[in-house]
Amino acid sequence: MHPFVMEINGLPLHVLVVHAAVVLTPIAALAAVAYAVVPRWRDWLRWPVVVAVVVAVGAVWIAFLSGGDFRDDTRFATASGEYADKLDKHEDLGGILRWVASGFAVAALTATALHHRTGAVRVLLAVAVAVLGLATVVLTIMTGDAGAQAVWGT
Repeated sequence: MHPFVMEINGLPLHVLVVHAAVVLTPIAALAAVAYAVVPRWRDWLRWPVVVAVVVAVGAVWIAFLSGGDFRDDTRFATASGEYADKLDKHEDLGGILRWVASGFAVAALTATALHHRTGAVRVLLAVAVAVLGLATVVLTIMTGDAGAQAVWGT
């Protein structure tokens, strides 16, 4: 058994943690985008963004790692045909998401660390947070949908 194929009350870790990733990641990303583009909200959103980004990106990584090991489990290792293609798509999108979300986290945490900076630094960080935050939301939706299609699709 792989380390991330652990079960909690009979449910694989991946099945549980994906819900945190799918819910918290878009919330963290949208909060960070608001932090970046609405100056009057920055003081209020700074620390919630830090906490949300760390938890959300942690959930994305745990989902990716547990998903890879879950895929290697005997239940999915023998998947073939259209079902295997759907699992591959989900896994590929999860791999992209983990890196985009990580880049987003670096940008968001840098922006909050340089909270009082102004000028070009502030503008560049705001653009990076906005672009990477929105990309993270889109990829989270695409990855979650691909996983749902693999499990629940016809």
